[in-house]
Amino acid sequence: QMQLVESGGGLVQAGGSLRLSCAASGRTFSNYAMHWFRQAPGKEREFAAAINWSGSSTYYADFVKGRFTASRDNAKNTMYLQMNSLKPEDTAVYYCAAGTYNGARMYYWGNGTLVTVSS
Repeated sequence: QMQLVESGGGLVQAGGSLRLSCAASGRTFSNYAMHWFRQAPGKEREFAAAINWSGSSTYYADFVKGRFTASRDNAKNTMYLQMNSLKPEDTAVYYCAAGTYNGARMYYWGNGTLVTVSS
């Protein structure tokens, strides 16, 4: 089993920035692509960003392109999501997941961290 723990969420004003972290343990972190998902109140969970095992390749949902950046440090078993130019509609619980790069399989999930963006 792999344990994933998100942190870094909180309350921020619109236009501000936050950096989320996802710390992994229990399995070889570099064996997995990593993903960020989010779930806004009353909505379905949706994909936000993905990063391959080495960090050399990423892709993003259209709604975060140019504002969010995923990165990882395999030596620290940690993935990050730098979120800039935040909007109230970015308010959600953000989850990290370990799986395949194409998103076909997610093997492990964290419990999420809440991001609230005030207008």
